[in-house]
Parts: sequence; structure tokens; C-alpha cells
Amino acid sequence: MSGSVWLPPGARPDTLPVIPRRRTTPSWAAPDPIDELTDRLEDFIAAAVHPDEIAALLESDGMSDDRIRTTYGVKGSFALAEELYARVDRRHPEPEGPVHDPWRIGPLGCLVRGVVYALPGLAYVLLPTATLPLLAAALTGWTWNQGLSHRAYAWLGLGDRAAARRCLLVGAPAGALLGSLTALAVTGTSDPTALAFATGQSAYLGAATILLVTGRERHLLYALLPMAAGAALTPVLSLPGPVRHALLLGSLLAVVTSAVRPTEGGAAPDKRRPPRGHGRPRRTRTRRTAAGPPLLASLPYALFGLGSGVLVLHVALGSAPGAVALTLGMGAAEWLLHRFRSAGLAALRSTGTPAAFRRATALMVARCLTGYLAVLTALALATAALWPHSPDLAGPRLAGLLLLGVVVWTGLLLQSFGAIVSAALVSCAAALAQTLLLSTQAPAWTGPAVYGAAAAAQATLVCLLLGRATAHR
Repeated sequence: MSGSVWLPPGARPDTLPVIPRRRTTPSWAAPDPIDELTDRLEDFIAAAVHPDEIAALLESDGMSDDRIRTTYGVKGSFALAEELYARVDRRHPEPEGPVHDPWRIGPLGCLVRGVVYALPGLAYVLLPTATLPLLAAALTGWTWNQGLSHRAYAWLGLGDRAAARRCLLVGAPAGALLGSLTALAVTGTSDPTALAFATGQSAYLGAATILLVTGRERHLLYALLPMAAGAALTPVLSLPGPVRHALLLGSLLAVVTSAVRPTEGGAAPDKRRPPRGHGRPRRTRTRRTAAGPPLLASLPYALFGLGSGVLVLHVALGSAPGAVALTLGMGAAEWLLHRFRSAGLAALRSTGTPAAFRRATALMVARCLTGYLAVLTALALATAALWPHSPDLAGPRLAGLLLLGVVVWTGLLLQSFGAIVSAALVSCAAALAQTLLLSTQAPAWTGPAVYGAAAAAQATLVCLLLGRATAHR
């Protein structure tokens, strides 16, 4: 049968036989670039809780969307991250040695800082004087020194410790001068005692900022001991005026002298822990110019210091024990902040899905905030019991104090994660609202209402921000 073609049984004449082919990649074909990238980043991809973490890594490596489209044939960094996330199974490789946790610290140092924050208030026991110029100078100092602290830490983040020293050496005296001029503008020369006290207070705030930024809080504690001893003896011995002045001046000179050494060429600031209300600075890309980090980057920190200071002063005007409790509780607040950051790193290693990570962080926020409020309540009740002629710290006063505690701690938490603008806006808005209500003699329940609104706003921001794994990297 010449010219005929053999067909398999059952095949029709109008079909061709199927020839099985072995699907192999030719030796001359280029390898898949996504496979190569997967092999290179496999350990990181396997430990990622969410594709956004991989996208952040790609962007930090300088991969633009145009380059990704050209090289990998996908739309952009997020699409490539999702592809990489899908190709690698989740696993968390255990490190060979101990896990590095920069947030793990002991509670003792933080508690010492809490005491350091509260001791300056004893100066008012030794020298009671006009309140308005002192408050004006204190608010100026809190605002200025909060921004100064951030700028010094920004220089340290750039690795330029000499510039950080110069920043503190110039900024601290400038802040002291600004606080003194503010007090002078408020009181004039009619009350020289109040003006001198405000000047000393401004000098103390500048020197204390240097010591706290450089991690020398113990030096600050020792320098304040004479003034604290005098304040404790005043109700018993009725110390004469010259002795009180000598104790105040001695502590001030000791603080200023201790602050001079860290700004000299032989001593460099260290970055062990940040000062109150500043949190550990988040590692971000700071654009370095000839003048250093941008000045405007420190403005939100200064505004946060202003807003928080006004809120604390409102508490002090209504209940001095409440303000003392807030100040003493800053040590516990700082330690719990570090605990949360440490728990966030642990959650990155122990959870494998975004939902599990959100649950872990939400639980840790609730635990830390509950612990802080418990400490604040105990301090407030103990201080009110020991304070002579103290108003009853119950009802609206205690509710307002606890709600303000939520505002303070969540604000510290937000700025620790770089969300300082949000924290500053909420605290300044609450401070402005509370000031306006105070000037109109509003009912007592309006204070807790303002604090409650601010606490709800910041708690919402915390949930939105900290539920993302990328915020903790």
C-alpha cells in the first residue's frame, strides 16, 4: 500500500498522531529572573509575615517600578513581592546565636528615670513663688528641648557624634535663654524672685536634656539629691530662706557641671535610651545636607512636647498629686514601651500570617496599656493619700487622669514607630480644646471627654499602624 499512512486504532484520517514531547528548558535559554531573585532572598521571604515586608526590602534595594517591569515582567514592587511570597513556604529560621533584641532592657534604669523626672517638682516646695512665669518658662523649655533631643539623635543616627555634641552645646543654652525671655515677657521685672527661679528652671531643663540624651540619668539623680533632701526636711524643720536658696543653687550648679562634660570633645553621647517622650528614634533614611538633618523634621517632636506639657499642666492645676503620678509613671511607661517593641520582634519570628501577627500585637498593646494604667492608678492614689490638703482624687478627676495616661502612652508608642505627626496633632488639638474649655469655666466632665476623644483617636491610629508587620522591621 504505497502512499498510505498508518494510523493508530480509533484515529480518524483527518487527524495527525500525537507525538509526546519532553518539556525541558533548552540549555541556551535564560533562567527565570524571578527564580534567581527567589533563591537570593529565600531566607528573608520565608520569614516574612506579609508581602509588604518583601516590597519594603525591594524598595530599600533601589528597585524602581520601571526596573521591575523591565527585568521581571510584573507591574511593580508590590506585584513582585506577592509573587515571591507565593513561591516560598513560610518558615522562621532560628538564628545560630542569641536573638539580637535592641529593645530588651531592665526596669531599674527606667524607674530611675521616672524618679529623675519627678524630683525637679520638689523645687517648688523650697521656693513657692508666682506660678504664671514658671509655667510659661516650663512650656517653652519642654517644647524646645523635645525638638533639640530629636535633632541630637538625628545626628547620632547619621554617625556624627561630634555634630551631636555641638548641637547640644549650642541648643541647650539657647533654650535656657528662650525660657528666661519668655518668663520676663510674662512677669516683667515686677517679681525678681519668680524671674530668677524661672531662669534657673530653664537652665536646668537644658542641662537635664544633655544628660538624658547622653544616657547619664544617674548623674542627674545624684545632682538633684541636695534639693530633694531640703524639700523633704522643709515641712519638719522650716528651713530658712538662705538655706533653701543655697540648696536650689547647689543642685542647679551640680546639674550644669555634670552636663558640661558630655559636650566636651573627650566624651561622646551614647544612644542607650532616649529621653522622656521621645522613644528610641526609628531608623529611617534621613537626608543629610551641609547643614545636617532637616530642621523641620524636629518640629513635630517639639509640638508633641508642647501639647503633652499643656495637658500635664492642666492636670497639675486641678490636682497636683495627679501630675506627680503622671511624672513618676513615665519610668514605667518607658519600660512598657520597650517591652512592646521587644514583643513585636518576637511576634515577627513566631507568627506566619498577617492575621496572627495583628492578634499578637493587639494583645500586647492591651497588656502594656493595662499595666501602665494600673501603675498610674496606684501612684495617683498613694500620692493623694500622702499629699496634705489634697482634693479627692476620684470620679471625673481619676477618670480624666487615666484617659490622659492613655493619650500619653499611645503618643509615645506612635512616635516610637515614626508616626510623630499624628501624635503631635492629636496632643496639640486636645491641649487647645482643654485650654478653651478651662477659659469658659466648662463643667468638670468636659475634661475627661476631651481626653477620651484624644485617647480614642490615638488608639485607632495605633491599631491601624502597628497591625502591619512592616512597621516593626
